[in-house]
Amino acid sequence: MSPDQASVNERKRPTTTPQRSHQEVADELRDRIRSGRLRPGQRMPTQAELAVEFGVERGAVRQALRILQSEQLLANVSKGSPATVAGPSGPSLDVRPEPTMVGLAPRIAAAFQAPHVEIDALCLTSISLTMAIGEPLRQIHAGGLKPAKVDVRVLLPSRDIDLAFPAPVEGGDEGGHVHRRWLDQRNAQGQVLRHNLRMLRTTHGIDVRVEFRALPFTPPVKLYLLNGSEALFAYYTLTQRREEIGQEYLEMWDAQGTQSMLFPFHSGDGLRDTTFVEQSHLWFNALWETISQDLKLNPGP
Repeated sequence: MSPDQASVNERKRPTTTPQRSHQEVADELRDRIRSGRLRPGQRMPTQAELAVEFGVERGAVRQALRILQSEQLLANVSKGSPATVAGPSGPSLDVRPEPTMVGLAPRIAAAFQAPHVEIDALCLTSISLTMAIGEPLRQIHAGGLKPAKVDVRVLLPSRDIDLAFPAPVEGGDEGGHVHRRWLDQRNAQGQVLRHNLRMLRTTHGIDVRVEFRALPFTPPVKLYLLNGSEALFAYYTLTQRREEIGQEYLEMWDAQGTQSMLFPFHSGDGLRDTTFVEQSHLWFNALWETISQDLKLNPGP
């Protein structure tokens, strides 16, 4: 073959372009949504169409769409139909406060769409978090979800403090019945949460880390931080109620955490929400790294 013919063949040889990552696809689609090229309520192209457009596998498209769903930019992400651009944030139904037992679970499920799930929680017993995490765990076991990594950090009151609540209305806690009841709930819920998440490592090969630390005070609020982009905040509102503890009925001040109204804040939804999310992370990390201590979820002394 002559040098001239070799040069011609070289020019005819197709060139290959490095395939984009799912993160790059997510970044491009995010820009289109935030710039207004994709409008609220508009249906997205199908996953097959997006795969052709970006020159990637459909799996990369699905990962990108799940990231945007976890950021609440997309809704109705599934394998069966095109996703929809989410409505604008603001004083709308999307950000209306809801009881924790209603509002937390769908947001936890959305957070599990991301490849790396990060959940920080400050609460009294972790019962709401344990309940809310049940649905994404079911989806993982059913094969519908498989994040690569899950990191969960939980701050709970120390067993060694006098709790502000729950507490007897008349004061005192003869025999420590109220404190022991709360401690049993705290330990049991934490153990279930830890066990269920760690099982993902052995059953599905997911990199899981679950950590607990103890606070030297009773938290008057609960806080959930999801994937670095969302903060869910609720007040513990005290009520007087009567409960059988030990061999007697006791009037006590307590807070029903599952009923606490949960206020959502999302980074990117205006200066107020973005700042609240950022400051909540700073506050949580400061507590985690300074005055909190290692927490052992057992009934020992």
